[in-house]
Amino acid sequence: MVLPSLSIGATVGVILSAGFVYFEVGRYATPQVPTTLFDERREIFAYTAGLFVGIPFAVIYVLYILAMGNGALPGALVFLALLVGGAELAQWVLLRSAYWGRTASGPFYALGFRAAIGGIIALAVVAQVLGVPSLRWDSILLALVQSVAVVALEVTGALLSLPPGGAEGRTGGGPLAAGVFAAFGFFLIGIGTVAGEAGSFGGAAFAALGAFFVYRRLRLRLARIPPPTARLRSEPVDEPAAYGRTKGVR
Repeated sequence: MVLPSLSIGATVGVILSAGFVYFEVGRYATPQVPTTLFDERREIFAYTAGLFVGIPFAVIYVLYILAMGNGALPGALVFLALLVGGAELAQWVLLRSAYWGRTASGPFYALGFRAAIGGIIALAVVAQVLGVPSLRWDSILLALVQSVAVVALEVTGALLSLPPGGAEGRTGGGPLAAGVFAAFGFFLIGIGTVAGEAGSFGGAAFAALGAFFVYRRLRLRLARIPPPTARLRSEPVDEPAAYGRTKGVR
């Protein structure tokens, strides 16, 4: 039997993460651009992979929040390192795989992958709040703000983790810079558990706004990524392009 809190949390997580992929990543697919800059089927698979990979990170996030709430700072820092470092490692593996990492479209797949991880963590955020017997509207609003912050930190980390330089105009700082940025953002979310209600809202809102500001600066590189070519695809050239809005990618 599925708990209502998990169902609602899953709905929120999917809306935030899948909505980001559809509207933001979808900006670089036809008809928004003349030629789709990525393989939509691989994008969907990257998002699906992120949903499964995100499950252990959701557990780590819950343990991190519990440790912060109990004042166990050393343990909380360990969980924070696992949460941030694990996501960076997972993206590193994704972009070095034969399926997702051999084309210039890798940043798009990383975005879908990390958005899904953020969506699963958002599930844990909402489910944890809804599991409290004395539920209040301000608690629900706080869970939504924290969920937005979590997804924003993950997708911003996806672009920030890319190494600087390259033919696609990458200006990222690398995994270390992305890890430090994400750790600071998650710390702001976690510190709210001991700073009261106002601190909770403030920390989550500040993390979300900071991630949004950094992402807006980094997203410019996406438009400079060249579209995939038939030589980079493993499917036959004469296979019909019947995957959503993809045109001209064979």
